Amino acid sequence: MFGKPGAGKGTLSRRLVEKYDLVTVSTGDLLRQHINEGTDIGREAEEIVARGGLIPDDIMLKVVTNKLNGLRNKNWILDGFPRTLIQGELLNAHLKKHNTPLTLVLNIDVPDNVILHRISDRWIHSPSGRVYNMSYNRPKVAGIDDQTGEPLTKRPDDNPKSFARRLRAFYETTIPLLNYYHKQADGKQGDLFHTPQHPHQVSFHRPHKLKLVTLNSGSSDENWPHLDELVRQYPSLRERLDKMNNVSDAIVASGMAAANAYRVGQPQTT
Repeated sequence: MFGKPGAGKGTLSRRLVEKYDLVTVSTGDLLRQHINEGTDIGREAEEIVARGGLIPDDIMLKVVTNKLNGLRNKNWILDGFPRTLIQGELLNAHLKKHNTPLTLVLNIDVPDNVILHRISDRWIHSPSGRVYNMSYNRPKVAGIDDQTGEPLTKRPDDNPKSFARRLRAFYETTIPLLNYYHKQADGKQGDLFHTPQHPHQVSFHRPHKLKLVTLNSGSSDENWPHLDELVRQYPSLRERLDKMNNVSDAIVASGMAAANAYRVGQPQTT
């Protein structure tokens, strides 16, 4: 799942996980965990993020693939990785080696000015990664997390200066990566995405499994119905949900059959 800083990747990922049997792998959450635990990676990452920079490829690849290796036979979402063409190629090689190819690449395209306003009003609960916004998703008590009562904080890079640096880095690194997936999805040559132009809401298919989709509505609430409809098209998810429903139906049917058998064996009364 791709998008500029503050585009709503985390929000959409959480909604998918709540509705479907998916595991989300958020590099932001993984890095925050390292930062909170004070690991070597966490200390290094904290300094880089505070400067508005991007984490080096080797660190990110190790963090992500260690997590993915423990998710065999599960459907998962990658949020925040890969962010560079090199990372994409390294990830592709890793997934190919483990026979777990990507099936969907999602690009959330939100106007720059909308995101800048959004992150200026953003507060987070650092241990959990919960996000609040003073414009449309305020906490019940200002400055306090709704669930734990712990204080909220500002991310060190949630300011216009850091955002401008991160946005430039996004265009420089992610546009080539999106073109890389476009060529994989369509099997075509030539670039689709260009800086600074933004693609409109389109989808691209290839005869095999990979699909690339761009959503360009302004908010997660507007993007969610399109994403939900898209995810429903994947048989593995439908089968898993259907299987859960079938199990429930079987339990109910079994209970009804047992009840009927019991009634048949009882003497009738009038």
